[in-house]
Amino acid sequence: MMTRRELLRATAASTLALSTPVLSASSRAAAAEPAGFTLPPLPYAFDALEPHIDAKTMEIHHDRHHAAYVANLNKALEGQSEWLKMTPLEVISKLAEVPEKIRTAVRNNGGGHYNHTLFWTVMSKNGGEPAGELKKALEDSFGTVADFQAAFTDAAMKQFGSGWAWLIPGKEKPLQIVATANQDNPVMFGQPAPILGVDVWEHAYYLKYQNRRADYLAAWFKVVNWDQVAANYAAAKKAG
Repeated sequence: MMTRRELLRATAASTLALSTPVLSASSRAAAAEPAGFTLPPLPYAFDALEPHIDAKTMEIHHDRHHAAYVANLNKALEGQSEWLKMTPLEVISKLAEVPEKIRTAVRNNGGGHYNHTLFWTVMSKNGGEPAGELKKALEDSFGTVADFQAAFTDAAMKQFGSGWAWLIPGKEKPLQIVATANQDNPVMFGQPAPILGVDVWEHAYYLKYQNRRADYLAAWFKVVNWDQVAANYAAAKKAG
């Protein structure tokens, strides 16, 4: 015979067991898997960069193009839990270690995800001008800020087809300009992570500027978020 106290304990345990959901093996496995990469929201409204970059371009660029890179990256890395735990920068920095059968997909879509995530942050409706240590680094590397802008525009104009122009920490001088094709990024080639980048894929500007890449670049410089670029430069210097 159970005592009254033992009966109450047994009843409570049964109630708890019934109220606790039982996960199947597949559910437990899914819960343990990383959720994958997510599309970061724009740090401003679609029309915030008007009239220099139009709202419709920003909407399509972010909600369709960038979203597709994120979705395709997650698809490529499905079941690769160790890669899904990494940051996008870590993934594209270690492409040689990615399984060969998915490496191209990870390169294209991981690059697209990381590149665009940086791109949104280095633009702002407030624009501004470089100052402080960043301005000095630009002057030490290129002569004047205007000289930097001319050299950067030249690199972006000469990038054949789709691609990017980047400002990265340099070796002989504080900063240097490089360009990459498609969704490649300097870190894929053993170079430092960029502190500034401009997208010269046509989807970044065609609705407003058609084939006038030079006009797009001139307008883009009016919305560069120099405070963020300065923060990126400071972080790069601190990291060594």
